[in-house]
Amino acid sequence: MQILACSDLHCDLDVTRRMLAQAGSADVLVVAGDIATQGQGAGPILTLLRAQPRPVVMVPGNHDNLTELRHFFHDWPTGHLLHGEGMTLMGIAFYGLGGEVPRSTQALWNLGVTEQQASLKLAACPQGAVLITHSPAKGHCDRQKGGAHEGSTAILKTLET
Repeated sequence: MQILACSDLHCDLDVTRRMLAQAGSADVLVVAGDIATQGQGAGPILTLLRAQPRPVVMVPGNHDNLTELRHFFHDWPTGHLLHGEGMTLMGIAFYGLGGEVPRSTQALWNLGVTEQQASLKLAACPQGAVLITHSPAKGHCDRQKGGAHEGSTAILKTLET
């Protein structure tokens, strides 16, 4: 299986169109969140994703509105929104957890979960699944401008397990 993965499109239609134009023979499109910005503007990106021919597996980012995404994915047969859930596609298990883990931004638009909530949601992740998260694992691509590592220990533990 060939997977085209992206994240943090943040309402950028031009980047989304260019990415989809270069998708080639990818079997699945994985979107690791943040198609919107501060909870707004996901509609046009979702419309582009739905119009392309391959299945889409997505987790919400901290900038995405989970209710809006669930509504959009509800009647999309080849679209799969995962947030503490899994599914199988072409014989391959996928499991996803979206949002900011741990939640550090308290803004109303910010989708985030605590480490404890993430641990509970990730407990059902099957061994060998393709794990899709919006937040990185602690110590892996999570260094912030000030040098601190702000990734998730729950995601790291799931990967190690």
